[in-house]
Amino acid sequence: MNHVISGAALPDGTRTDLFVRDGVLVDEAPAGAERIDAEGLVVLPGLVDPHTHLREPGREDAETVASGSAAAARGGYTAVCAMANTRPVTDTAEKAEHVFDLGVSAGLVEVAPIGAITKGLAGAELAELALMHRSRAKVNMFSDDGACLMDAQLMRRALEWVKPFGGVIAQHSQDTNLAGASACCHESEISGRLGLDPWPPVAEAAIIARDVMLAEATGSRLHVCHISTAEGVEVVRWAKSRGIRVTAEVTPHHLLLGTERVEGYDTTFKVNPPLRTSEHITAVREALADGTIDMVGTDHAPHAPQDKDHAFVDARPGMLGLEQALAVVMEVLLDELGWEGVADRMSHAPAKLAGLVAQGRPLSVGEPASLVLVDPASRAVVDRAASSSLSRNNPYHGLELPDPVQLTMWRGKVTYQRG
Repeated sequence: MNHVISGAALPDGTRTDLFVRDGVLVDEAPAGAERIDAEGLVVLPGLVDPHTHLREPGREDAETVASGSAAAARGGYTAVCAMANTRPVTDTAEKAEHVFDLGVSAGLVEVAPIGAITKGLAGAELAELALMHRSRAKVNMFSDDGACLMDAQLMRRALEWVKPFGGVIAQHSQDTNLAGASACCHESEISGRLGLDPWPPVAEAAIIARDVMLAEATGSRLHVCHISTAEGVEVVRWAKSRGIRVTAEVTPHHLLLGTERVEGYDTTFKVNPPLRTSEHITAVREALADGTIDMVGTDHAPHAPQDKDHAFVDARPGMLGLEQALAVVMEVLLDELGWEGVADRMSHAPAKLAGLVAQGRPLSVGEPASLVLVDPASRAVVDRAASSSLSRNNPYHGLELPDPVQLTMWRGKVTYQRG
C-alpha cells in the first residue's frame, strides 16, 4: 500500500507532506495512494527499543514475539532488541536465528536478537559471540541481562572478542556482593521499615566503574543497561569525559516512578534495579536531557500472574514498558528535550547502538518509511486490560498520561492505527 501523509509536523517543527511508495519515502505522491490526514500531529522516526524481553521461546504464557511486537507497534516502535534470557537462552547462532525468524513471521517490527555473553547466562564461559554476529540474525549486542557478569576477566575477554566486528557488551550493573539475589528495594527508610532486603546505589556504580575501565583498556564498546542512580550517572559522565566508548539507557519507570510505590507490597512495582527515590529520579532525568544518558530502553518485562502472585521478596522482578514509554518521556521531559531530542533518545541513538542501519533514519526522500504519528494533546487513563501484551504487570495502570500514538508504520506497512 502506498500512502500520502498530509500536514504532519517534523521534529524540527516544519510542517510537510510525506509520500510513501513501496516502503520508501519518495518525492511525489504515488498514484492511487491512501491519504492519511496528519494535521495537528507530529511525525517521528519509528522508535527503537534497545532492551525488550519477548519471553519466546520458553515462556509463551507471558509473551510471544508476536504479542510483544504488537505491543511495540502500539507504542510507536518499529524495532526492538530482544534480550537473551529466554528458555533456552539465546547463546548460539541457531537460537538467535530462531528468534529472528519469529520476528520476521510476526511482521510488525524489526526484531533484533541480543545474544548472551555467557553460555546459559551462567557467567562461566563465553557464548558463541562471533558466530551469532555472522549468523542471519546479525547479532551486534550481547548481554546476560538479569544477571550481572561478575567475573572481571571474563568481562574483559568479552569486550575483546566483540571489538573486531564493532559489537557491544551490555551489562546489568549489579554487584551481587552488595545487592544479592534477595535485594528488592532501594536502600532507604522504606526498605528498612518494610523489612525488604536493600539494594544500595553503590552496587550499580561499582560495576559501572569497573566496566568502563575495562572498556577503556580494551578500546571496546560498553552499554550500561537500565541505569537508575545518581552515582551511576556520575561514573558514566566521568567515563565520557575521558573518551571511553560507553553508552547508557534509562527506563521509563525509573524516570517517573519512585520507591514509595512499593509501600503496599504490590509486586507490580518489583523491578530490578528497584525504583529509586526522588534525588535519583531527578539525576537520571537531567542526565537524559543533557545526553549523559544516551537513550531510553523500556526493559519491557512481561510476567504471567503465577510469577507475580507471591510475597514481594519471592515475586519475579519486571514491568511492562513498550506501550507507555513515549508517554512517560513526553510527560516528564518533552519541554527539555523537544521533539528532536525525543527522536534522538528514542530512535536515532538506540538504532546506532544496535547497528540497525534501516532504523532511526531521517524522514527524507530515499529513506525507509518507518515512522510514528503522534498527537501531542491526547491523554488517557492507562488501563492494563487494554494492553496488546499477554501480561498485565503494567505499573502505569490508573495513571493519566499522554496517549500519543495514532499510527505506526514500518517500511510502509501500517502496523498500528488508532481505532
